[in-house]
Amino acid sequence: MALKREGYAVYANDYLSFAHCLATCYLQADKEDWWEKGAALVEELRGVPPRDGYFTETFCRKSRFLQPKNGARVDGIRERIEEMGLEPELRAIALTSLMEAADRVDSTIGVHMAYLKKWAPRAKNDLELRMPELIERSPFGPCRAYCLDAVEGAGIPVDLAYLDPPYNQHSYLGNYHIWESLVRWDKPPVYGVACKREDCRSRKSLFNSKPRALKALQEVVNKLRATYLVLSFNDEGYMDRESLEELLACRGEVLVFEKEHRRYVGAQIGIHDLQGRKVGTVGSLKNRELLYVCMPSSQVRSFVSRFNALGASGFRVSPRSR
Repeated sequence: MALKREGYAVYANDYLSFAHCLATCYLQADKEDWWEKGAALVEELRGVPPRDGYFTETFCRKSRFLQPKNGARVDGIRERIEEMGLEPELRAIALTSLMEAADRVDSTIGVHMAYLKKWAPRAKNDLELRMPELIERSPFGPCRAYCLDAVEGAGIPVDLAYLDPPYNQHSYLGNYHIWESLVRWDKPPVYGVACKREDCRSRKSLFNSKPRALKALQEVVNKLRATYLVLSFNDEGYMDRESLEELLACRGEVLVFEKEHRRYVGAQIGIHDLQGRKVGTVGSLKNRELLYVCMPSSQVRSFVSRFNALGASGFRVSPRSR
């Protein structure tokens, strides 16, 4: 979104349906074309009566992510969206509005791996649809949202490619399975206390496998059609810094920016047993986020000079770079 606001033509790719939906809303749907229609649609959906259906039963009774009164609102609005046969951009606007509304009244610490034992205060509020903040059209061409496999998506020609692969065994599908079910509206069988989609067991990513993640990333990097490459990772992930620098060096000089960052909220809370008792001790509360920047050798000096002129520091040229 920030790049589109700055006027760049942005292409976003993600294999999950809910992520593709968000990108369609915030990147592909230009404000000039879709704001008026989208606002009218959201206003219409605010008046849809609640229904007690799949979402309420699964995520408000079998599990407790939302209160039943809000689950019924989700069921009613989502069924209405499905009945309307909307254009892709309008559909994405409606679903994004619904996801964000549900997110504001959920009872979790951010992900859908579990819900709180006691209702979060915000969960008692009424679900409220809001019009998503659309961005004006980029002067350098249309922005596009894709829902492709990572290797297939890497073949799209761009000037700069940004990669943000998973760090460990926790999949984005498992972490945000409710949004995936809300967007797909396939009402799948579920399992476990968190009522995860059954396909969380079968839709596995190579990036969530420690022995296979580096090879999977290498395949994506080899397929990229980009002059510049930026990759985000941290020092706790499956792929270590030395391996990543060696892998990325095939694309030119590798510069690395380090920044200390608070660890995810689960690490800060600590580990608890099934009875809710805290067990073990919390390790480090911070990690190091790493940003790898790859570019042709001829442009490194100019890039570093301009970066330093901004008053920042932290980049270094990797000794493994060619």
